[in-house]
Amino acid sequence: MSYLLALLIANFVIAVSAIPNYSGLPPGPYCAGRYNNGRCCPGRHDDCSAPILKTTCYCDEFCNRTREEDCCPDYWSHCRGITLPTIDDDYGEIRQCFFKGKYYNHGDTFKINCNICKCSSLGKRADVLCEENRCLMEQDLLSTLYLETERLGWTATNYSELWGRTLEDGIQNKLGTLNPSKSIHNMIPVKRIYNPESLPREFDSRSRWPRDIGGVKDQGWCGASWAISTADVASDRFALMSKGSEDIDLSPQHLISCNIRGQQGCRGGYLDRAWHFVRKFGLVDEECYPWVGREDKCKLRRKTTLRHAGCRTPRNSLRTDLYKVGPAYRLGNETDIMQEILTSGPVQATMRVHQDFFTYQSGIYKHSNLDNNYPSGYHSVRILGWGEELVGNYQPTKYWLVANSWGTNWGENGVFRIVKGTNECEIETYVLGIWAKTM
Repeated sequence: MSYLLALLIANFVIAVSAIPNYSGLPPGPYCAGRYNNGRCCPGRHDDCSAPILKTTCYCDEFCNRTREEDCCPDYWSHCRGITLPTIDDDYGEIRQCFFKGKYYNHGDTFKINCNICKCSSLGKRADVLCEENRCLMEQDLLSTLYLETERLGWTATNYSELWGRTLEDGIQNKLGTLNPSKSIHNMIPVKRIYNPESLPREFDSRSRWPRDIGGVKDQGWCGASWAISTADVASDRFALMSKGSEDIDLSPQHLISCNIRGQQGCRGGYLDRAWHFVRKFGLVDEECYPWVGREDKCKLRRKTTLRHAGCRTPRNSLRTDLYKVGPAYRLGNETDIMQEILTSGPVQATMRVHQDFFTYQSGIYKHSNLDNNYPSGYHSVRILGWGEELVGNYQPTKYWLVANSWGTNWGENGVFRIVKGTNECEIETYVLGIWAKTM
């Protein structure tokens, strides 16, 4: 439509340099009072007209071809079905912007990726002014990542569900772990007695315990990685440590809604406070407290039982209380993390997420350093295992196998691999395990 309008304007802009200013004329109707909508007169018909201010205006196709413009004010809208661009009252001329191959009327707004643009007046001319937000999916970054695939060892992609969002929005609502507090940082790592040389080169807890390890969640646009990773690790540990008798899917919504002291719900939370809540009060299962992905009023009393909470008790279990855990403990190094996963199941890790991580599709992730000048944030995930893979012609690259919480359409079916043994993105700094209090 904008292109057609530009052609129509061009037909008479040579003669009169601008669309006439109809402001101040009686409102009519003119053509609309005599002819049906879109059915005025073809060609030239001198009697196809209407009176206006003691003279005559025309409603035929010829009216806009004469040397002097003599169309009725409502000719374009009524006869041609075209809305004219806004006329500036001060200058009596068309106020229109041409931007990236399209015409926009004065005052029009439109969106380019995550930025809202508007056709605005700048003195005697009109120009497009746009917001300057950093977008979550930046085309320039994506193009560079595509070219760097072989060097980086991983592939990027443009996720349609992330397009149109700002980087700030992504950090606020797709992550959700607040800076690891001093209580975690100052935890003394547990000491394990084992032979590091006996650890396998590859291990996937999903293959080792296929019935006990939970799937990938989708946190949506709620900054709740702190709650989802906590509930998922606890669920895995209950299934493994009960030898399948308490194979449950614990509720992260219970944490979002009820663990509110010092926490920020969908705007982020602290892991130590989450584990303290599970240790002291316990969690119910997903069926009893379903995920809604937003903050709402807590539906449960802090001290309650499964029956009073309206929850079903698991089969083959004498449980009456909510699902509680022992104190969370920190794992100090690469091999300690491996030993813990091998013997007790997936662990919780916190990592720093940079913009390029949102684009990850496959491969072994390593931060590209192409976005160092932009904000980053902390995110909590679940480490499932580890492995090695030959990347290009180089030595085998060690990686962690990690479950994210952005659904199965992201990454490798919701999972990603990240370089192991170098504390990539701080993923080996804050790693926690827990002991489930099974029946």
